[in-house]
Amino acid sequence: MSVLDEIVKAYDIRGTVPDQLDGEVAHALGVGFARFAGADRIVVARDMRRSGEELVAEFARGVREHGVGVIDLGLGSTDLLYYAAGALDLPGAMFTASHNPAQYNGVKFCLAGARPVGIDSGLAEVRATASAVLDGVGPRPTETAGGYERRELLDEFADHVVSFLDLDQVRPLRVLADTANGMGGLVVPAVFERLPDVELEVMYGELDGTFPNHPADPLQPANQADLRGRMASGDFDLGLAFDGDADRVFVVDELGEGLSGSTTTALLAASTLRAEPGATILHNLICSRAVPEVVRELGGVPMRTKVGHSYIKQVMADTGAAFGGEHSAHYYFARNYRADSGLIATMLVIDELSRSGQPLSVLRKPYERYAASGEINTQVDDTMAVIERISDEFADRDQDRLDGLSVDCGTWWFNLRPSNTEPLLRLNLEAVDRAECDDRVAEMLALITI
Repeated sequence: MSVLDEIVKAYDIRGTVPDQLDGEVAHALGVGFARFAGADRIVVARDMRRSGEELVAEFARGVREHGVGVIDLGLGSTDLLYYAAGALDLPGAMFTASHNPAQYNGVKFCLAGARPVGIDSGLAEVRATASAVLDGVGPRPTETAGGYERRELLDEFADHVVSFLDLDQVRPLRVLADTANGMGGLVVPAVFERLPDVELEVMYGELDGTFPNHPADPLQPANQADLRGRMASGDFDLGLAFDGDADRVFVVDELGEGLSGSTTTALLAASTLRAEPGATILHNLICSRAVPEVVRELGGVPMRTKVGHSYIKQVMADTGAAFGGEHSAHYYFARNYRADSGLIATMLVIDELSRSGQPLSVLRKPYERYAASGEINTQVDDTMAVIERISDEFADRDQDRLDGLSVDCGTWWFNLRPSNTEPLLRLNLEAVDRAECDDRVAEMLALITI
């Protein structure tokens, strides 16, 4: 495998620095994206990782050598980059490794209007051109280099985020945000300073790509421990845990109990349907059954999708859906160029808290109806062989292959998906109560590991 085969994933580019991703590779990716994007300018931003400045400079060199200009936003969150790509109607490249450890970096690409770029929608073409450049047989530079400018869009982005909230009805709240030394330390205060009745305290707000306090991966419960401990004191109404590039947020109630991504998806669906009655709401297929139930009860149209941002954004474009949510805490908004934003999700949670007048521990209850396993990964020799064997075991049950294998067993259901990059099977299972969920998980793991 070439280095590009190792680092180009299904939805983005991710690798260790400098052995997999260095200036030479970044330069080649700049050439590849400039050739693929077909625009006269590309907007670029980076997170706080120490390697980001050099990688962006080399990427920009590759872009400009092929006659395409660069608008450099400097430090920013991924949702700020998506906003820029939408507002400026230009392709974008965000240099980030999101929740990965400090030795990683990567790139998330989008086209004008923040349209997604995945392996089936352009990333393979970018990889092919970049590979040719690294092999010394790539396209020759143009005679005239593209231009370069620095631009500041943080204030515009913050105004855009706050536009999702009815400021006149926001009630006084105390909010605690753990930004994990990631880009939330920049963008979260910029948004909250526009909310005069909301008091914000930030934990680990210093931008530090070495992540000195804890990893910037709030999907792992251990990385929410500090936030939950502070929330349990009772001094705050809402807790927020952002990942490294701040496009995802996990929500914690005033008692220090976290909401799953499915619960937050259902809550945000309710908010969306209040503003847009009858709207189509997307949820990926590992979200709780509670999500489509809530959507139907509120007069909306639920629609299942595959896991992954490039799929969900495309379905949003095809169906005109107003909102989409994933169990992994990615939340997508039609009014945000169909892109995901942890901060916009936060605004709608604040809106729901303000409208209800209830504490979050009470507000969440109607959206929590089942017991879930969480995602359980098992290493196997042949992922597809195991999936086929499990399918045969449940031949008398309703099945579909939208993304891996999903099986409806009445009082419980499961989805089994292969990893895109490792010999792993990912199991997600949900049942009517915790006892059945635990029993069925044990049953499934025994079947998987036969």
